[in-house]
Amino acid sequence: MLFLPTLLLFCLLPLLAICAEDYYKVSNSVAESHPIVAGSRSRERLILISQLLGIDKQASEREIKKAYRTLSKKYHPDKNPDDESAKQKFVEIAEAYDALSTPETRKIYDQYGHEGLKQRQQGGDRQQHHDPFDLFSRFFGGGGHFGHGERRGPNMEVRVHVPLRDFYNGAEHDFTIERQGICGKCEGTGSEDGVVDVCQTCGGRGMVVQKHMLAPGIFQQMQMQCDKCGGKGKTVRHACKVCGGTRVIRETESHVLHVEKGMPKGVRITYENEADESPDWVAGDLIVLLMELEPSLGATDENLERTDGTFFRRKGKDLFWREVLSLREAWMGGWTRNLTHLDGHVVRLSRKRGQVVQPNTVEVLQGEGMPIWHSEDGEAYGALHVEYVVVLPDQMDKGMEKEFWETWEKWRRKKGVDLLKDSGRPVPRGHDEL
Repeated sequence: MLFLPTLLLFCLLPLLAICAEDYYKVSNSVAESHPIVAGSRSRERLILISQLLGIDKQASEREIKKAYRTLSKKYHPDKNPDDESAKQKFVEIAEAYDALSTPETRKIYDQYGHEGLKQRQQGGDRQQHHDPFDLFSRFFGGGGHFGHGERRGPNMEVRVHVPLRDFYNGAEHDFTIERQGICGKCEGTGSEDGVVDVCQTCGGRGMVVQKHMLAPGIFQQMQMQCDKCGGKGKTVRHACKVCGGTRVIRETESHVLHVEKGMPKGVRITYENEADESPDWVAGDLIVLLMELEPSLGATDENLERTDGTFFRRKGKDLFWREVLSLREAWMGGWTRNLTHLDGHVVRLSRKRGQVVQPNTVEVLQGEGMPIWHSEDGEAYGALHVEYVVVLPDQMDKGMEKEFWETWEKWRRKKGVDLLKDSGRPVPRGHDEL
């Protein structure tokens, strides 16, 4: 009696195994096709890889390239020779860029992850780079390394003018340059189909030797650039339609300039490997010369309030200002001035009644000058030098003129002295802050 149920059970076991396997496959396919499950996996992948590059998951192609350029230079093994974690990071950044660089690769990564990209690379797609150094070379030229005998391109220098307000408060400025970049269509090969041949004329050397007969039996050998390949040693059958076979294009590149508080005029800020690019060399440095923009009336930013500090003059860590006083104010006192500084705080200038201000007097206000850049004592400021200029009236009412004359004559006859010479006050001196 037990034989029949046992035989039945052995017959049903294979069928149960097949059903379980089919159910597992269907469950996985449904999970991948289900909008909630598949979408959540794609979002998780995109979030992780975007966090690696430090960008938003909806970042544009330009933002993705900019993130790769910055991080690949930071974690390049040549800059971190003894740091294995930096080397691993360099590889991960290259993989992240490959995953997000085009809509097609992004779609493959969304569906199949890194394994899908690897299978695509193994399929022979030339747009994907197995070696992260090849990808680095595509962006910066050369052989993908810093140094190691690589030829380095020339540096590029530009001037950026910012107002005094930004030197005082610190600011960020976007600026754009035009430079030579490696063609993204052919990736610096100059070929439409990616096929590059060795030049048959020079044998890949880029130079040819020519003989010239100077006289019977006397010859001169001259080494010249190969006309066939233009000295490159390589030729292409189908030139790239974007760069025309030159391998490089002219492009605009945007950068962010960080102006620190108290930075001196003329400081040089270096952007590493951001100069002209070429497949034949490693890109040089972009050097920004920071200059001060001369203030002008009516040219203030609409989003910023006009301040008196806009017209301060700077010398090092000190600021200079000329304040104009009338004869009455300089002689009798009893006045107040409010200067609006570059950050909006108010500096008060005043004299009580009876306090005289001599022409060209300079008042030094400590702590009201420029921030001291990289001060060892923490946050510190220079001084504000206020020079007082007294403006005398060029016309005077007859009655007023008579009263002033009588006052001066009365004082002179009473004292019989030279008011300036014997008053005990120092002789005014000129004050040129520049």
